[in-house]
Amino acid sequence: MTIALVSLLVLLFMGMPVVFVLGLSATFALLAADVPLTIVSQRMFAGLNSFTIMAIPFFVFVGVIMDAGGVSRRIVDFATALIGWITGSLLMVSVVAATGLAAISGSGSADTAAISSIMQPALKRKRYDVDFGAALIACSGSLAQIIPPSLMMVVFAVIANVSTGALFLAGIIPGLMTTGTLLIAAYIFARRGGPQYAEAEPFTFGRLLRTGWVALPAFGMPFLIIGGIIGGVFTPTEAAAVAGFYGVIISFLFYRELRVRDLPSMVLRTASLSAAVMLIVATASVFGWIMANADVPDKIAALMLSLSSEAWVFLLTVNVMFLIIGMFMESMAAILIVVPILVPIAASFGVNPVHFGLVVVMNLAVGMVTPPYGISLFVAASVAERNILHVSRKLFLPWLAMMTILLLVTFIPALSLFLPRWAGLIE
Repeated sequence: MTIALVSLLVLLFMGMPVVFVLGLSATFALLAADVPLTIVSQRMFAGLNSFTIMAIPFFVFVGVIMDAGGVSRRIVDFATALIGWITGSLLMVSVVAATGLAAISGSGSADTAAISSIMQPALKRKRYDVDFGAALIACSGSLAQIIPPSLMMVVFAVIANVSTGALFLAGIIPGLMTTGTLLIAAYIFARRGGPQYAEAEPFTFGRLLRTGWVALPAFGMPFLIIGGIIGGVFTPTEAAAVAGFYGVIISFLFYRELRVRDLPSMVLRTASLSAAVMLIVATASVFGWIMANADVPDKIAALMLSLSSEAWVFLLTVNVMFLIIGMFMESMAAILIVVPILVPIAASFGVNPVHFGLVVVMNLAVGMVTPPYGISLFVAASVAERNILHVSRKLFLPWLAMMTILLLVTFIPALSLFLPRWAGLIE
């Protein structure tokens, strides 16, 4: 165990890709314990031998095809018609459009790139503060990890043996609450920003109906996924497959922005993105098996219980831990390394696993926009052609908005557990 942990830290600080860090750390530990290395391939296969985890490539495909099929632009058009008349409207539209995309793709960095590429030219043209716009879009893009379907939730469900459908439902209310606080942050900034943030374009019901009608097939996607899971029609994996087929149909027949010759490149992109996640899952399963055999979760649980038996102290500690981890580590890797250790500890404190899962996911969503790692922040700054330091200086207001909801969800479990209980997915 000691060799595995030391190897993990040393290789991480060396800057080695996480997939190799996990695999090599586990291998070194097995060699030191004189365990046959065939266990590595066996545990890697076992880590991927899950029907639920097959949902990942399907949801990735949904995101790829929806982006290429013009769905992002239709959602932005609808958001503009809905709130384009409010002060700081372009900032508001960015948040609402990102929320719409979050309910479709499940990938925070992909949503950030899509919204940035559409909105940043408009922000520059209207002389908005581009740095704040990039920071806000980065935070809005990370909503894809909170609002279902979230790839992070799928992986957590597999690792923690929790209902994916329950986790999906748990993210809806906190996700929409985060959208609301980001809108407030955008409005506050716009009110103090100057005359360029005032909008003269009036609201028209006809435009709202027209853009809403065009965007309607795209908004049918989350209802298909969540409704199918709650109604018992689909498993999460089957829902992901059906959603991919639905995405192909509306992109080819309704929006008509894709051709048959575009499919091979999209399938290859899906395979590339999915393989990166799957490899991390596979190598992390070996590392997690070593930690479990060494009774690491039980030892940490005993230590934490000796310090305090209060669940709120444990949750506060988890928040601090994951906020720090998210600053330096890719979110999926953080889940795969840390969650297998913490889930049994959470259970010993009486924390509902669905509630705990959402707390973890929301922390890592914040980590996606927190320097120095902050992958969504880097994507937004890159598309805006701005220095990451300049964008980071304007991050505080939207970051505070996200942190406010995170703390509320952490200490008020009903915010995340109400919908899963209403649907009968948890007790």
